[in-house]
Amino acid sequence: MEKGGAAVTVLPAENWPEPGSAAERKAFASLQARLGNQFRDIFPDRVAPRTVVVLPSLSLDEDILSRVTGMHHYEERMLGMLMLLRMPRTRLIYLTSEPLSDTIVDYYLHLLQGVPAAHARARLTLLSCFDGGNRPLTEKILARPRLMGRLKAAIGDPAAAHISAYTVSPLERTLAVRLGAPLYGCDPDLLPLGTKSGGRRLMREAGARVPDGAEDLWSAGDIAAALAALKARDPGLRRAVVKLNEGFSGEGNAVFHFDGAPTGPALQPWIADALSRLAFEAPAMTWPAYLSKVGAMGAIVEAFIEGAKKRSPSVQFRIDPLGEVELISTHDQVLGGPSGQVYLGCHFPADTAYRLDIQAEGMKVARALAARGVLGRFSVDFVSVREDAGWRNHAIEINLRKGGTTHPFLMLQFLTGGAFRPDDGLFHTQTGQPRYYFASDNLEAPHYRGLTPADLVDISVLNELHYDGARHEGVVFHLIGALSEFGKLGVVCVGATPARAEAFYRRAVEILDRERSIGPSTAL
Repeated sequence: MEKGGAAVTVLPAENWPEPGSAAERKAFASLQARLGNQFRDIFPDRVAPRTVVVLPSLSLDEDILSRVTGMHHYEERMLGMLMLLRMPRTRLIYLTSEPLSDTIVDYYLHLLQGVPAAHARARLTLLSCFDGGNRPLTEKILARPRLMGRLKAAIGDPAAAHISAYTVSPLERTLAVRLGAPLYGCDPDLLPLGTKSGGRRLMREAGARVPDGAEDLWSAGDIAAALAALKARDPGLRRAVVKLNEGFSGEGNAVFHFDGAPTGPALQPWIADALSRLAFEAPAMTWPAYLSKVGAMGAIVEAFIEGAKKRSPSVQFRIDPLGEVELISTHDQVLGGPSGQVYLGCHFPADTAYRLDIQAEGMKVARALAARGVLGRFSVDFVSVREDAGWRNHAIEINLRKGGTTHPFLMLQFLTGGAFRPDDGLFHTQTGQPRYYFASDNLEAPHYRGLTPADLVDISVLNELHYDGARHEGVVFHLIGALSEFGKLGVVCVGATPARAEAFYRRAVEILDRERSIGPSTAL
């Protein structure tokens, strides 16, 4: 397992186009054109030589990121891609802010079936910035010319290499151009389609049902006017949601309550005065800080969907380099936070009562995105409410990136070798058996603090808390690096039935609580 000790080639900065310039965009377009050939000639051939650069950078709003516990450990969520080393001539480069524990790497390599660990290690390169700050990983890499030199040397022939990024922003475009390797992801110039405002417009145009609301709000006055108009159109409306255009996982959301609101001309001034009392999903968020972000990135307002029985499903898609749309999966999201808008985990697949309906609605959006040139993985989120005639599904946002539902599904796919079937919305193993899972990024408790990665492995071995490759059931952990400092862990529990998947989760929680039984966990 190479750790970047090779000779360093420092790249000539004078040859790099200016970030965001027309020259950089032209160079990026040329790189991306190569991805189609790779997809045709290399991707389908398991023995074809290739290099995959895994870039788990969360190139998102730094202030909101800083409010998520153990955020830099979220770079570990793409470690499931080490399973690509099952292809015998694939080399993989994994980039992180801080070095990964050998114990964590060994944990994932142990999941490989039919590949000696030494063979996989010889094709794995780990490179780190040794920087745990809140800046995006990609920004840290670009600021280190000698690290860039090691990375370029590790890639070798860029004609058989591509970058798999968690998010794609102008930073990732710059990195791709400087490395000479294409990105399997959306062109940053198309990212406005995935903002809250752009997503609402595109979903409406695609024919999906979206909640009543307004886009492109840039000030407190805009928000107050939009809320007043929303209430005027629906006098019975109790709550509305304000969302930052580039918020994620619900952390940029806030709820406005209309309790006690007047009618007529007094409504908008009343709302303007009440905005400082917005109920924020992000911990410690304040109205002045939120308003500053509204001015920087814009916001939307939409009606809060009420319902006695309400779910939050999502549909995942991929648009390949040839422009074909693939339906990947559905999930029922588990949400928390003050008003139930913060992503905590998910069940796969979504409920059978509306699974095929949201697949069809999501496909309308996916085809509209494909027509605009979008590439890579993304999801469409819904709010589904039970009514007398069945479930009513409201499309609420588009996430043009990998997300919290991406890595659990990839693990299921890599571990079983099976496939998702759109006709029934289920995942089937190679022998045709369905598999389900429950996954969470938020198995968290104060008494888990101090448990090291080695402790977790020891607990897993002693209690047979592992994934069984023969039965295709069991438990796989992630976010392991966050355990000791933050008492936080991620888990994917795979079962032959939904009940068995949840039973694996409950058992994992019971075992962890028993091993460090200071108090109850805050498990979902």
